[in-house]
Amino acid sequence: MDLERERGITIKSHAIQMKYKSKDKKDYTLNLIDTPGHVDFSYEVSRSLAACEGALLVVDAAQGVEAQTISNLYLAIEANLDIIPVINKIDLPSAMTDTVKHQIVDLIGCDESEIILASAKTRAGIDDILEAIVQRIKPPAGDPEAPLKALIFDSVFDSYRGAIAYIRIFEGKLNEKDDIRFFINDSKHQAEEIGILGFTKRKTKSMSAGDVGYLISGIKDVRDAKVGDTVTTLRNGADKPLPGYKDIKPMVYSGLYPTSSDDYEDLRDALDKFRLNDSALVFIPETSAALGFGFRCGFLGMLHMEIVQERLDREYDQTIVTTLPNVEYIVMKKDGEEIIVDNPAEMPEVGEIDTINEPYVKAQIICPSEYIGGMMKLAMDKRGIYKNTSYIDPTRADLEYEFPLSEIIFDFYDKLKSISRGYASFDYEFIGYRESDLVKLDILLNAEPVDALSMIVHRSKAYDMGRKVSTKLKDLIPRQMYEVAIQAAVGSKVIARTNIKALRKNVLAKCYGGDITRKRKLLEKQKEGKKRMKQVGNIEIPQEAFLAVLQIDD
Repeated sequence: MDLERERGITIKSHAIQMKYKSKDKKDYTLNLIDTPGHVDFSYEVSRSLAACEGALLVVDAAQGVEAQTISNLYLAIEANLDIIPVINKIDLPSAMTDTVKHQIVDLIGCDESEIILASAKTRAGIDDILEAIVQRIKPPAGDPEAPLKALIFDSVFDSYRGAIAYIRIFEGKLNEKDDIRFFINDSKHQAEEIGILGFTKRKTKSMSAGDVGYLISGIKDVRDAKVGDTVTTLRNGADKPLPGYKDIKPMVYSGLYPTSSDDYEDLRDALDKFRLNDSALVFIPETSAALGFGFRCGFLGMLHMEIVQERLDREYDQTIVTTLPNVEYIVMKKDGEEIIVDNPAEMPEVGEIDTINEPYVKAQIICPSEYIGGMMKLAMDKRGIYKNTSYIDPTRADLEYEFPLSEIIFDFYDKLKSISRGYASFDYEFIGYRESDLVKLDILLNAEPVDALSMIVHRSKAYDMGRKVSTKLKDLIPRQMYEVAIQAAVGSKVIARTNIKALRKNVLAKCYGGDITRKRKLLEKQKEGKKRMKQVGNIEIPQEAFLAVLQIDD
């Protein structure tokens, strides 16, 4: 993708099969998969690891071990994979090969001689890596005569063939035209075409235990070919699926609205088509008093949200207004009812709420030692709970914190990078819900609440956030012919207010001479007109106003 090249990251995993003749003149078939590394795509990574026997731990010689390296390493260790450590980019002038070697040894406890030094640019060490894969990683085990068990580790959508599932066969045999069953939704299909993944798809008649390839069975919706599901045959099939499947759970929610209400159907079509290639996207229709008809979308994280917005713009030509991202809260009402709130507009009245629980994450920050003070101050500002500090080497520290997820989805990553001058890395995982003192902060324009600008914040930050948002909106909302009051309120209590002054026409310009009552009469007439205008006037809120909260500089 263009986006992958521009950002220098992997967004979608890629699988391929290659043949390799080793130094002992034996022919081997290697099935390779390149996965995303970012925490937002960790479920996709975990299913890819479940399909493998081994993993290459590739560490940049210039950057060293990063937070997401450690996170994905733990996933590989949990999956019981053989791990081959590789240091890449050893040809760079800034390469710290010896330092990175020590970091890897401390991290996985391997022998220094097991680490392979490589450079994809100069082709150094490539043969050593392929030899190590053949020698160190165990071949796939599985009985070809057992009932079929195949894991779906990825799926894509083709407009002509429907959903294409990428599968790894653990046990049994799959033939073309076999009747098959998907475990999760118990749907039955026929294997119209199967094959292996080269640079192009290569059709085959059958696949057996250990093989990796693709399966086309006329599925019209990629949600029916869920990542992590198990495929078996209808005749003599398996009784239970492979372990490890779980539904993908969105962590961040935001409203997407078309800039013009006429484009609502176009946006719906674009989201439907987009979801065929990204099963992690969840959306339902919703309406907003300020923005009209739109969709409430669930994302795996802020990076996933940015990528979806960018791809909707580039690939589907959709210009959209995005509301403030927020997380999912569990609200206990005084009558004992428990409700899940992912939109501030759905928050019950203050008098009905007993407790509010918010999601927490365990975070890992790796940074140079000189920036520890700045990192700790940032963590305190974001309500972080300090857990532990350890040192990867004398110059780099590994800080462990627990954060409310709502505090790190806005500007946390940007601030982390600016404080550390780009050297810090950050990774997190969800650990559960905890009770917090949260309130709903409403933004009112002329005493009318704007639902799209509402937010849920910690009580200790409500006043500060209300003052900053109202001040920011004062600069962004255009002046009207009447005065506009911007207020921030918690429940019925107004905690901050600013006014946008009215545009004034000089009605006294044509009044010359005569008594003062002539001027007073004209001013009173203008005052009455402004009062009437204020009662019926609508204020158009620009897109920048909805992004204002994200751009507040603390």
